[in-house]
Amino acid sequence: MRYAIVIEKAPGNYAAYVPDLPGCIATGATVEETESLIREAIEFHLKGLKEDGLFIPPPSSQVEYVDVPA
Repeated sequence: MRYAIVIEKAPGNYAAYVPDLPGCIATGATVEETESLIREAIEFHLKGLKEDGLFIPPPSSQVEYVDVPA
């Protein structure tokens, strides 16, 4: 599966979340670390849902960029 992630700059680090998996978050010192940690968080989150017999939301979010005049 391929889930969209959002990585945001915070005051002292980076934070990531998965729009299709509420509660699935990670933070790291760099973008690269945060991306690695959110990947682990997604795997852990999905494993927990499976073990609990809960519905696994399919990936449905889309990510696009929109250019606007400066």
